[in-house]
Amino acid sequence: MDLRNKTIVISGACSGIGAETARLARSHGATVIGIDRNPPGLTLDGFIQADLGTVAGIDAAVAQLPERVDALCNIAGVPGTADGDLVARVNYLGLRHLSERVLERMPAGSAIVNIASILGAEWPQRLARHKELAAVAGFDAGAAWLREHPVPHQSCYQYFKEALLVWNYVQSQPWFLEKSVRMNCVAPGPVFTPILGDFVSMLGEERVQRDSVRIKRPAYADEIAPVVAFLCSDAARWISGVNIPVDGGLASTFI
Repeated sequence: MDLRNKTIVISGACSGIGAETARLARSHGATVIGIDRNPPGLTLDGFIQADLGTVAGIDAAVAQLPERVDALCNIAGVPGTADGDLVARVNYLGLRHLSERVLERMPAGSAIVNIASILGAEWPQRLARHKELAAVAGFDAGAAWLREHPVPHQSCYQYFKEALLVWNYVQSQPWFLEKSVRMNCVAPGPVFTPILGDFVSMLGEERVQRDSVRIKRPAYADEIAPVVAFLCSDAARWISGVNIPVDGGLASTFI
């Protein structure tokens, strides 16, 4: 995997999957710029502290990026235990706006990688609604649509991971055809990260115990990062519009 001469922007670069992706990408020759709300605790080639839940915060961060960006890894996110509006703004609306703005700086052959989740697998049950939201252009218009179509807090994390997958499917091909920029998703199962405990609280002990027998263990962040980095590389130049589960086989046990 060769990432030399590539500038990769990673949101959520200061912990978990984002930090491991940053370390791996730099070891393969990439110049890595991290975006996070917290200061970094690892070596990066550039860092921007930003609020990715607002248009102003995202636009200010993008203004500090170099003119050329070869890959964007959308890894920042908040758990479902957070306020539902924050989940919507960071995990979906903000991710979408950041991608649209960084796309302006991406040459042909670039890549966008979104971190989805195994919890988004039920998107076909709400496909029409997710496609309707995907067709709403802009952060503010999307927020207005969500006010008219409120999402229950207990299911908001899953809902917006579903919405992200559908947006990825819908938007990836136009961007590939018109811009030659690829966009894909990676869907982890449980991962040993600082917010794993939030997922246990969000899903409930019964669901966690039921799912725990389906897999050997939660993943380590450095088992997810190589797939993200691969999708940023030229070796993945003909992969676009897909979602890759990286979950120790968890998804397969529901078939």
